[in-house]
Amino acid sequence: MVSVNDLTMEFSARPIFSDVSFVINKTDKIGLAGKNGAGKSTLLKIIAGLQQPTSGTVSKPSEVTIGYLPQQMKLADDTSIINEARKAFAHIDEHKSRLDDLNEQLATRTDYESESYARLIEDIEYLNDRLSIEGADNMEAEVEKTLIGLGFSREDFDRPTSEFSGGWRMRVELAKILLQKPDLLLLDEPTNHLDIESIQWLEQFLQTKAKAVMLVSHDRAFLDNVTRRTIEISCGKAYDYKVSYTPYTELRKERVEQQMRAYENQQKQIADIKAFIERFRYQATKAIQVQSRIKQLEKIVPIEVDEVDNSRLRLKFPPAPRSGDFPLILEDVGKAYGDHQVFDHADFRIRRGEKVAFVGKNGEGKSTLVKCIMGEIEHTGMLKLGHNVKIGYFAQNQAQLLDENLTVFETIDNVAVGDIRLKIRDILGAFMFGGEASDKKVKVLSGGEKTRLAMIKLLLEPVNFLILDEPTNHLDLRTKDILKDAIRDFDGTVIVVSHDRDFLDGLVEKVYEFGGGKVRENIGGIYDFLRSKNLENLRDLELTKSPTGKNPDSSPVQDSAPTVAPPSQETPKLSYAEQKAREKVVKKAEKKVKDAENEISRLESLLKEIEEKIAAGDTSSETLDSYAKAQKDLENGMSIWELATMELEDLRS
Repeated sequence: MVSVNDLTMEFSARPIFSDVSFVINKTDKIGLAGKNGAGKSTLLKIIAGLQQPTSGTVSKPSEVTIGYLPQQMKLADDTSIINEARKAFAHIDEHKSRLDDLNEQLATRTDYESESYARLIEDIEYLNDRLSIEGADNMEAEVEKTLIGLGFSREDFDRPTSEFSGGWRMRVELAKILLQKPDLLLLDEPTNHLDIESIQWLEQFLQTKAKAVMLVSHDRAFLDNVTRRTIEISCGKAYDYKVSYTPYTELRKERVEQQMRAYENQQKQIADIKAFIERFRYQATKAIQVQSRIKQLEKIVPIEVDEVDNSRLRLKFPPAPRSGDFPLILEDVGKAYGDHQVFDHADFRIRRGEKVAFVGKNGEGKSTLVKCIMGEIEHTGMLKLGHNVKIGYFAQNQAQLLDENLTVFETIDNVAVGDIRLKIRDILGAFMFGGEASDKKVKVLSGGEKTRLAMIKLLLEPVNFLILDEPTNHLDLRTKDILKDAIRDFDGTVIVVSHDRDFLDGLVEKVYEFGGGKVRENIGGIYDFLRSKNLENLRDLELTKSPTGKNPDSSPVQDSAPTVAPPSQETPKLSYAEQKAREKVVKKAEKKVKDAENEISRLESLLKEIEEKIAAGDTSSETLDSYAKAQKDLENGMSIWELATMELEDLRS
């Protein structure tokens, strides 16, 4: 479907990758792997047609469509959430407008025998077929279902996009791309702005409804659940594995071991040749043999070993000064913005040395509580830091706060004090910023390199209480594992705000769940928490609503995210008229579900009939078109049924 041929990309005469070739097939689910700076994002941009390679080509049929979600993008704020999402169907609106024009012409034309009249009929039939295949009648249902799946509630739909944080507006962009159903989806770290529940919804969508997918992600569980093929960019070359991420890591080890053996054999061969040259260089009788060996040495192509040298990258937090037994105590803590109560009655203690996670839907108060702990915003109730607590805080946007006009060295030199300033080069080298890399401008660093640089700043002074808000965003998987080991070995107290299940697994022993205006304590690791939630509260999870509240004290790009109205203390009793009206609405919703089920049954029967025709040898274009249309209608019917079922459950709850 898409063919990548001999791609080479250079920046400032430095090759990023060379002669990269592979083919993306119609149903491929591909994970793009490689360390930060290997060129993964650049490769996606080239395939999307947004960047030109130094040499090589990307070939695809003209009818193949590509959807691309970058790590960051500039977002417009000129409409509501629902209207912004509807822009995904702009081509359908164009088809409808064109069809209206043609129908108007048809109503006034009388030259029934002319060629132009026949072409007019053909154009109308074509547009009607296109609208039917593309699900024009089901457009609204698809928009609603996708927005709800990505964490929005119906109450959010008519709110201006300007009232949402950058992360939530990125979800709208993701929704638009998914709704367009391109032949190839290119996603650059799509989970960075999603909570765990939305990630699980996206996994299911990509598994069941997406066509071809190529993605970059630091979430190992997400990669394993979605992809079936892994392409690694390493040492400027592409290596193609027909497996998901975890099996790929094992196969990669085998390849690196083979490369290492070949490298060692080559080094021995080079050493032997050089020894022969040195030994007989000045003997006239051996001149021909010496010249032959010199030419042989010049022709040897050095073998590169793809192993990333992580032996030098050992994140180690300084020894933590001893704090009191309870570094953090909360009693009846709450936070509200105007009439919107983000959370209330938060009441818990964190012991010295505990490592805990804050999880929950975006906008339920995780980052808000962190800001309360840091003293950045006011709150109700009592929040007390323990004796001798020294906090090291890594904010969610820490990497974006770096001065892009400084070099890597200047960034650290500006914050280092005392004797540590004499060791800046050594520190940068340990974090893979050695040599010329320390003189790079921050603005040319990849997202992962910026995050790593921001982490160095955090390590420059000893602390005993780490608060890390989404620390793994933009980190490659190897660096993420190293950070996880460093946090595990840290002898102080840790709060990690994260949506990354794999990162939290084995790291935290307690999970605080934010939702419904409450903060609930769960003893055990992240998968203990998820298993408990799925088994016991699946219905509650499906029906959770998260309308967005605007924070009047902060700019729209800050932590402005969906919110939950506090549950009422008592359910008011309905009058007889209200009960009858409610029953009528419920019956209407039940009929909608029943009608959708009947339509699905009809379409399934129709599909079976067409399949029998095809099996009997009828492969005419008319039969195949009917089959494609029936498949599309069935998919649309399933979407309508899902939405109708959700509405009915809302009414019954």
